[in-house]
Amino acid sequence: MRIWVNGELRPADAAQVSVLDHGLTVGDGVFETVKAVRGRPFALTRHLRRLARSAHGLGLPEPDLDEVRRACTAVLDANPVELGRLRVTYTGGVSPLGSDRGDAGATLVVALGESRRRPDTTAVVTVPWTRNERGALTGLKTTSYGENVVALAHARERGASEALFANTTGALCEGTGSNVFVVLDGVLHTPPLASGCLAGITRELTAEWCGARETELPLDALEHAEEIFLTSTLRDVQAVHRVDGRSFDAADAPGPVTAKATRVFEERSGADLDP
Repeated sequence: MRIWVNGELRPADAAQVSVLDHGLTVGDGVFETVKAVRGRPFALTRHLRRLARSAHGLGLPEPDLDEVRRACTAVLDANPVELGRLRVTYTGGVSPLGSDRGDAGATLVVALGESRRRPDTTAVVTVPWTRNERGALTGLKTTSYGENVVALAHARERGASEALFANTTGALCEGTGSNVFVVLDGVLHTPPLASGCLAGITRELTAEWCGARETELPLDALEHAEEIFLTSTLRDVQAVHRVDGRSFDAADAPGPVTAKATRVFEERSGADLDP
């Protein structure tokens, strides 16, 4: 495995950053996860735009997106896999211990891990913690993922692959690494960005291609929805067969709206790798 670190490819055992990197000490960094199919990234342009937006929102120097693109190409060429998770991490770089940034410049790391196709359906649980829709990091894809680690462990302990959050007003928000869609009275809905959810790339494409409505919904919409599905870079569109104690009949997961969304996403993403 070869990893890009600050301008060059290095073997995995030599791909190192400083222990004083601000991304490590205080989580001062942003990242993107990009699906790679047979050595080609999916929706890379949209991911790089979001990387730049997240960096700007965190106050990091503007990333050189041409360099990031070159790094992605180099890593994909050096590590051929059928299906991969391409991870781009961009941090505040070496800095003093504490929240102030240093002046050594940003750190850029691009790595690739092999992945497997997700199951067709999954189970989710809601968690007792909330997303802060008014926080300083709201809407940014930062490396500050501690609460997601805790919530996902909570879900795993309950036989689920994802945890869903409400926001501070009790509205349905998002998962630890996914967006959520629900079908109510035959109509497809997803929480708006104002709920505090991340502007997921797969969410964005699914909403565009399938005509989903952005709707503020109470968390208990999950109890009444005819269908529920998740979207994310590596899930694509994934049906939910159980949420907390509520299970859908095998014949109802995926339901017709979810099945159509899955089919549309597969067809559209297969026809254009950089939509």
